Amino acid sequence: MLKKLTLIILCMLSLTKPTSAALEKTAKDDPYLLLELFGAAFQTARSEYVDETSDRKLIEAAINGMLSSLDPHSSFLDDDTYRDMQIQTKGEFGGLGMEVTMENGMLRIISPLDDTPAFKAKLQPGDIITHIDDDAIVGLTLNEAVEKMRGKPKTKVKLTIRRKNQEPFDVTLTRDIIKIETVKYEVKNEDIGYIRVITFSDTTTQNVQKAIKEMTASIGKDKIRGFIIDLRNNPGGLLDQAIGVADTFLEEGEIVSTRAKNPEETTREVATPGDLTNGLPLVVLINEGSASASEIVAGALQDHRRAVLVGTPSFGKGSVQSVKPIPGYGALKITTARYYTPSGRSIQAKGIEPDVLIPRAEIKEEPIIVGYSESNLPKALGSKNGEKNQKETTHSEKNTDEKENDEKTEEKTDYQLDRALDILKSISIYRQQEPKEKK
Repeated sequence: MLKKLTLIILCMLSLTKPTSAALEKTAKDDPYLLLELFGAAFQTARSEYVDETSDRKLIEAAINGMLSSLDPHSSFLDDDTYRDMQIQTKGEFGGLGMEVTMENGMLRIISPLDDTPAFKAKLQPGDIITHIDDDAIVGLTLNEAVEKMRGKPKTKVKLTIRRKNQEPFDVTLTRDIIKIETVKYEVKNEDIGYIRVITFSDTTTQNVQKAIKEMTASIGKDKIRGFIIDLRNNPGGLLDQAIGVADTFLEEGEIVSTRAKNPEETTREVATPGDLTNGLPLVVLINEGSASASEIVAGALQDHRRAVLVGTPSFGKGSVQSVKPIPGYGALKITTARYYTPSGRSIQAKGIEPDVLIPRAEIKEEPIIVGYSESNLPKALGSKNGEKNQKETTHSEKNTDEKENDEKTEEKTDYQLDRALDILKSISIYRQQEPKEKK
């Protein structure tokens, strides 16, 4: 594909410059003739730009600009970036350990991954990175900004962070090989299974199922009350793993559907018989860092009334990206469809609303308009009918004098998890009493 495009451009270089009348016509009509405009721009850049630059660099930048103008998740991946993406889906890669996106020329954090340099530095979903090693982000593409944060393990990088209601501050992180432990689990209160799903890589489903089996055996089938599935700050990952995790808790019914431009390409994923937990109560934790695959799982379990969702509204990334490899050059990542929950809800730019809204910290609550979600990204896809959604919710506000004490308290107390435990206990008690009432 890239070779063909390059040949077309080189052939055009021998043509005379298009007249203003021709350009006006092509701008309105023939897309093939518009390549004359591209050829003229390419020729000007390669011959008159103040510094030497390669033809390949110019063409790759042009392709990336074309794709990134469509939405925040479409882009050109050069060889190195494409290789890194393939490694990341296997659960091990180099870097700082956070999912990021480009917004208004600045880098915004979708979610830091557990036990990574970004997580240990207490970076949060919604944080804006304005500078890397004192160099401004403005003017860089997403790939260029990510590349600046990469480096050899044990080397340091300084990030300038802008956080809501705070003055900008610097944080220095030490790069490391990121080995993602996709699932963590432990028994809570002696009779509740807690499963933290960190990301959806190629081992996530089998690790979730392993966690269920081991904790059920440890607690005892007759004693276990249920499970809490923690999807907070989970940026997503592989679609098949999201389907597998949701299927683990469902007996039947649709899990997710994807709808593309061509109706014939619509897909529908359905659960297979068998709930590994035998119908035990489920509570799912989500927040603004729960995106993509996390939202698929949460939406499916909510629509089937299989779980109670607790926390804050999710990120709202309900679009499908397809990666088209171009051997020798990299790959094209382009948005090709939208995700829909079993009830037909579009996740895109709306996210998943929890059944029980519980802010991260219960300090001082004021209703505000959420300032960060998929719908706030430049050129973000709309949901069905092109609509975007602003969500009103409750966020915690803290005085300057309270911050230090609150941070120490939050290290020991997870308010959302505590409430989730209470909710699951209540459901379990209600279910135990239900047969007696019927008698």
